[in-house]
Amino acid sequence: MRKFLALLLLVIVCFGFATRLTILHINDTHGHAWAFSESGNPDIGGFAAIATIVEEVRKEVESQGGHVLFLHAGDLNTGVPESDQLDAAPDIVALNMMKLDAATFGNHEFDKPKTTLARQMKLASFPFVCANFADPEEIIKQEPYIIKDFENLKVAIFGLTTEETAILEPIHLNGATFLNAIETSKKLVPELRSKADVVIALVHLGWEPQGEGKTTSRELAQMVSGIDVIVDGHSHTKFDEAQIVNNTIVVQAWEWGKYVGRLDLEIQDGKIVSWNWRPIPVNLKIYKGKDDSGKDIYEYAEKPYTENFYVRTVLSYFKSLGSEKLDAVIGETKIILDGERTNVRARDTNLSNLICDAMAWKTRADVALTNGGGIRASIKSGKVTIRDVLTVLPFGNTLYVIKMTGKEIMEVLNYAATIKEGQGAFLHTSGLTWKSVAGKVVEAKINNEPIIPEKIYTVVTNNYMAQGGDGYTMLKDLPGYDTGFRMDSIVVEYIQTALNGLIEDYDSNPRYIRE
Repeated sequence: MRKFLALLLLVIVCFGFATRLTILHINDTHGHAWAFSESGNPDIGGFAAIATIVEEVRKEVESQGGHVLFLHAGDLNTGVPESDQLDAAPDIVALNMMKLDAATFGNHEFDKPKTTLARQMKLASFPFVCANFADPEEIIKQEPYIIKDFENLKVAIFGLTTEETAILEPIHLNGATFLNAIETSKKLVPELRSKADVVIALVHLGWEPQGEGKTTSRELAQMVSGIDVIVDGHSHTKFDEAQIVNNTIVVQAWEWGKYVGRLDLEIQDGKIVSWNWRPIPVNLKIYKGKDDSGKDIYEYAEKPYTENFYVRTVLSYFKSLGSEKLDAVIGETKIILDGERTNVRARDTNLSNLICDAMAWKTRADVALTNGGGIRASIKSGKVTIRDVLTVLPFGNTLYVIKMTGKEIMEVLNYAATIKEGQGAFLHTSGLTWKSVAGKVVEAKINNEPIIPEKIYTVVTNNYMAQGGDGYTMLKDLPGYDTGFRMDSIVVEYIQTALNGLIEDYDSNPRYIRE
């Protein structure tokens, strides 16, 4: 008993003056300000439920003398029509109400002109931090870092955005660049260590390898000492536990607000003496099997969270704007049109084929090319609405027509053959079938005829790829023109006109065979 009391006293002495810092974080919400349904879960996520979580944690921690930070690791934009049409105003207003402390830029913050992002930043009552973004036009004027002073604790938060943004989002950058994340951090972190007790990197880099010249959060932790915590986004990684790399804690909270990450730190004399991280499921349910009647049974992973009344009310108002147009029925499909992320970034699907066929149909092109990363959702069987199509194609890309020689088309295929499965640059086609072995093109045909190197073909792609997006730089300087036709609009027209508003089946045969 005496040994136990002595140990308890030692713990009290050691930790009696420690300060609690709790970091709540989300990332890659992509317009999911409202609860949504997925795989038997009718009301996943939503900022109103997340607001309740934030409020509960703040009350708990602050009542114990601790401090709470709420952070967003980028990609507020692009994914839900009600948000996309309003340039993420619903999301930002809700985050203002939740008193978000800081966000960093995701690559999808650059889907639209920089003036749009500048307006978003003006609307936000929280700062956007990014140390490796440079804009010569000075339209975007972000802070590289902020210092949160809690009187007994100073916390530095600096931001980083993936260098891959220059490849993924080239259309609207107009000379803006993303400096190397590691080199930027090596210069900045020593300065921040002299100003703060805790240094947090709020980054949109991604955990998994992204390719040469594109820093991951793992590499940042490995190569830069002095960062206490990395709050990550971009790769949509479902962490079950925090990662420790070079004494740095790395966390990420999956996607779409399905989780809120919670990292509790105990800090004494400027050092983290203990910590704990866990993902908080936001009204997620787990499949438990079937009942006696054969009906699927789901149970909440943890307790369900009610929606904050004020946040819900504001978001309900935003959702009502334009809903009548979005819910207009354009046709019906008897089958699921497959646009799942893992599928369209690895193989042809019936939906990717339909989109490419619509592009070729509208422009009477010989070949249509589009990237899997531009296809963001599936369409369920049943009535098809404009909302469904906008959810699939949320970027507002337009059709771009190019005259290309067979040789130039082969250059595109030679690049596409090197793209790893799972990358947004995975190529989908219409009018063109091809095959690669070990990353080398071994066969390619246009309209079932071998490609003739010197022949001129009409090719339609999206304006994103036409300007070098996803690494398709060989398309950038070729003669062509932007039709102004939005991809979502031509898919709507194709379903209504070419398919007479009814899809009973659709070609899902592979147009690209990879061995």
